[in-house]
Amino acid sequence: MNDTYIVTAYCVIADILKAYDYQDDRRVGVSAAEILLVAVVAAKYFQNHHERALCMLVRLGDIARVSVSRFNRRLHALSDWLYDIVTLLGEIFAQGEAFIIDSMPLPVCKRARARRNKKVRGKAYWGYCAAKKEKFFGWRLHLICTPDGIPVAFDMLPASEQDLTPIHELTANLPSGAAVFGDKGYISVADARTILEAVGVRIVAIPRKNMPRNAWADEYDMRLYRKRIETVYSQLEKMGIQRLHARTHVGFDLKAWASLLALAFTNIIN
Repeated sequence: MNDTYIVTAYCVIADILKAYDYQDDRRVGVSAAEILLVAVVAAKYFQNHHERALCMLVRLGDIARVSVSRFNRRLHALSDWLYDIVTLLGEIFAQGEAFIIDSMPLPVCKRARARRNKKVRGKAYWGYCAAKKEKFFGWRLHLICTPDGIPVAFDMLPASEQDLTPIHELTANLPSGAAVFGDKGYISVADARTILEAVGVRIVAIPRKNMPRNAWADEYDMRLYRKRIETVYSQLEKMGIQRLHARTHVGFDLKAWASLLALAFTNIIN
């Protein structure tokens, strides 16, 4: 584990909680910032295995001793803060002229167990990943990030939802004049025109073979930036975001948000 990473993550989380005037109960021995730090460290180094991360940080003396059950109760109570911190960092780093958009599958279980799954049910959660040419059952993560790999906008929808479904919401807070580069799944003249008129953001998608090519400047930027999203998703896969084990919706969500926060800290520090 990297001490610089852990200290930086803790300081950022603690400062954000302080800025929002969050107050810990006087009786607690481990602060809310330390609880959230364990979730981030678990995502970064232990594939979202909270107990391993907690035991390691306690053994290293980074946080005071706390039982696993008490840690889990407090983390679930603080789960909304993970989402809020990732969102806040996204708003801060949503600057520049180029962003990348893509989606990735977040299965909740193996396909063979889908009928017995109690967290999600229905045809809406059956999806298809064109990159891997396989079906999956669960959610689909839609993500916009900077060329440096910092998440600035994200959403998690049922797997059957197509890539264009959340694009208006994801691009709403991007700076006017920016370009968002995506693959063929984001080809839509009507959506691109609406977004350009509403917020001044251009959607630049890889054209199909029977379509005219983009302007030479967009083609250059596409080659320069587009592959970065694959690196980002490789980072998330390494953290185990596609193998999340959780018994509840809240548990699944907080592990997903912790993974995005760990990704943000990784690429900010680098």
